Amino acid sequence: MHDHDRVLILDFGSQYTQLIARRIREERVYCEIHPPDRSADWIREWNPDGLILSGGPSSVYDDGVPSLDPGVLDLGVPILGICYGMQLLAQLKGARVERGKREYGRAELTVRAGEGLFDGFDPGEETQIWCSHGDHVDTAPEGWEVLASTASLPVAAFSDAASRLYGVQFHPEVAHTVRGEEVISNFLFAICGCRPSWTAGAFIDESVARIRDEVGDDAAVICGLSGGVDSSVAATLVHRAVGDRLTCIFVDNGLLRKGEREGVERTFRKHMGIRLVVVDAVDEFLGALEGVEDPEQKRRAIGTTFWQVFGRVAKSEGEGARFFVQGTLYPDVIESVSATGGPSATIKTHHNLVEFPEGVSFQVIEPLRELFKDEVRNVGRELGLPEEFIGRHPFPGPGLGIRVLGEITRDRLDTLREADAIYLEEIREAGLYDEIWQAFAVHLPVRSVGVMGDARTYDNVIALRAVTSRDGMTADWFQFPHDVLGRISTRIINEVDGVNRVTYDVSSKPPATIEWE
Repeated sequence: MHDHDRVLILDFGSQYTQLIARRIREERVYCEIHPPDRSADWIREWNPDGLILSGGPSSVYDDGVPSLDPGVLDLGVPILGICYGMQLLAQLKGARVERGKREYGRAELTVRAGEGLFDGFDPGEETQIWCSHGDHVDTAPEGWEVLASTASLPVAAFSDAASRLYGVQFHPEVAHTVRGEEVISNFLFAICGCRPSWTAGAFIDESVARIRDEVGDDAAVICGLSGGVDSSVAATLVHRAVGDRLTCIFVDNGLLRKGEREGVERTFRKHMGIRLVVVDAVDEFLGALEGVEDPEQKRRAIGTTFWQVFGRVAKSEGEGARFFVQGTLYPDVIESVSATGGPSATIKTHHNLVEFPEGVSFQVIEPLRELFKDEVRNVGRELGLPEEFIGRHPFPGPGLGIRVLGEITRDRLDTLREADAIYLEEIREAGLYDEIWQAFAVHLPVRSVGVMGDARTYDNVIALRAVTSRDGMTADWFQFPHDVLGRISTRIINEVDGVNRVTYDVSSKPPATIEWE
C-alpha cells in the first residue's frame, strides 16, 4: 500500500487498543489494527517492522480465548506484548500465568534496566504507570530479563533482547502512564528501527497516485458531500487526483443544522472550485424515517436512502460514474466492525458503512479510511483548506436524525435546529469553540412541567452535550463556566417555542458515547 515502515497491532479485545494506534501514529509511524487470528504466513506477507499484542479481558489459561500463532515468534519481527499480550508471550515461552494480585489504576513502577524499552530511564527510578489486570506473571520465561517491577508484581516488564521480544504488564498507551510515550517510542525506534515518515504530505502524494491508478484516465467520479471536514477533505483529495471528472453531490435530507445547505453551497462553489450538485430529498428521507424510533434502524434507513438518492442522481448528473467517494475514517471502521473478529460488540452502525440497496452499485473510494480525525485535519491543512473550515466540530452523517431521540418529525427537527444554533452561537461568542472537540443539542423524547408567564407549561426538554477529546475514541465532558451555561439555557427557553427545560450532559466516553444514538 505504501513504502513507509509500519507496525501491526493484533487486537485481543482491549478497550485501549485504539489508543495504541494513536500513540504510534503520533510518532509518525504507520500502523493498523487486525484480529489476533492472523497466521504467521499472513503476518510475514504483511511485512511489519514491529508487532504489538494488545491487552484484553480474557485469561490466557481459559478455554477458547484468543491466542497467537506460535510461528509468529519465529518471524524475527520485534514484538511488544501489553498486559494480556505480555501474559500470552509468557505462556508461549513456558512461563506460568497466575490469577490474583489485581491492579487497577495508578501504580508505581521501579525500573531495573535503563536501556532498550526503558532507554532514558535510570535504573532504580520510579515512575507512575496505569494498570488494569487481574492476572500476572511471577517468574519470567527461562533466560528472559526482568526489566521492571511494582510493589505487588515482581515481573512488570520483561524481555528476550536477543530475539527482540518484550512485554509490559501496564498500559503505556494510556495518558496516566506518565512516561508511556517514551516506552512506545523506544520500541518503535530503538528496537524496531522505524523511521518517522508517515506525514500528511506523504499521505497526499501516495493517495493521489493510488486514486489515479484505481480510477484510470477517463472514468467519472462522484462524491457524497456532507459539508463536514471528512467528506470535504476526501473530495479535495480526489479532485487533486482526477480534476473536473469529480462531481460532488450534496443531499439536503432535512436532517441538517440551521444554514448548513447555504453554507456548503457558498463554500464549495465560491472557494473550492469543485462541481457541486445540490439535491432536495427532504420528503424522501423523512418518509423513510416515519415511525422509526430505534437508533440502529434510523442509521440503516438513512444510509439506505442516501445510496438510493446517490444512485439516481449519479445517472443524471455524474455522467454514469462508477466510482463513489466517501469520507469514512478509521474510527468508523473500528466502531462498526469487531476489531477482534470475534464476539466483541459493534458499538453502532455508521450510516456510510451499510450495504448497497438493490439496484445500486458503485466502486467505493475511501481515501481517508486509514486516518483518525486529527490526521484528516492535518491532511486538509496540507491541501490548503481554510483553518476555519478544518477546525469545525464533527457532524455525524445521519445528522439530526440521531439527535432527535425517538420519533422524528418536522416540528421536532425545527425545534432542535433553533436550539442547536443558539448553543453554538453562544459557544463562539464566549471564545470556547476551539477548546471543544464537539458540541451539540439533543431533543429528548420527554416533556416536563414548567411555569412561564404565571401559567403551567408541559413542553420539550433539550439536552446539551460538549466534550473534549484528541481523536473521538475517548472523551471527557467540557466544564463550561456557569454563566455561559446559564446564558445558553435562558436563550433557548426564551427563544425556542415549545422548550421549557435545558439540561447538560456530564458523562464521559466511555461509558457513554459522544452522540446519544
